[in-house]
Amino acid sequence: MKKANILIVEDENIVAKDIQYTLQKLGYNIIDICSNGEKAITSIRKKKPDLILMDIMLKGKLTGIDTVRQINKETSIPVIYLTAYADKDTLTKAKITQPHGYIIKPFKEVDIRTAVEVALYKHKKDEKVKNERDLYYSIIKNEDKNLDSSIFVKSKYQLVKVKTKEIYFIEALKDYVKINTSDKRYIVHSTMKSINEKLPGSEFSRVHRSFIVRLDKILAIEFPNIIIDHEHKYIPIGNSYKEELMNKLKLA
Repeated sequence: MKKANILIVEDENIVAKDIQYTLQKLGYNIIDICSNGEKAITSIRKKKPDLILMDIMLKGKLTGIDTVRQINKETSIPVIYLTAYADKDTLTKAKITQPHGYIIKPFKEVDIRTAVEVALYKHKKDEKVKNERDLYYSIIKNEDKNLDSSIFVKSKYQLVKVKTKEIYFIEALKDYVKINTSDKRYIVHSTMKSINEKLPGSEFSRVHRSFIVRLDKILAIEFPNIIIDHEHKYIPIGNSYKEELMNKLKLA
């Protein structure tokens, strides 16, 4: 099994060498050791590591947190912070950068091994979920305007193509959404925000925090509800979504 390529960003040379020795002993490849944020960013762009170990209190123009903020704008490489001590404000700022873990100095081999294994495993799972979502919910953008746009959803062990014109409404169910067509229901692991961004804005409107409707399936409006041409279902209109709906229906 191929071991991960790791970048160490640490301004104390003795500490950096100790980490390098420990990681190499565990079978990992150390592709570079950087003593400041600027060098780290350059190295990341060139060498594209699988994991970064970053000193949270890095000296220089860029702190460890500043460096990770910049990295996050360009890549999704997981980061583990190295820290001996940090005040509450520093830790709060660090959390916002969404690190994959922390290693407390002075560290033991087991601390490094555990943190690295957990970070790599979590990142692999996160990337798998992200890639699956991109595939399942991506709209097929047809250059031929005569072709109907579609969305792929996972149904049991298959990816099923659903034409967006067949969707009546979409309903939120905690961590899932239910896509309702005339004769079928699809339960999809997604957020309403994510799936709403994938649908044609001219054809759909989010009318409530828990509902998205297809505009041409609206039979009538009886405030504070709309009636959908699907068993005459009543769907509530949220106050914060009313203006957008009215604009799309040209009723504003």
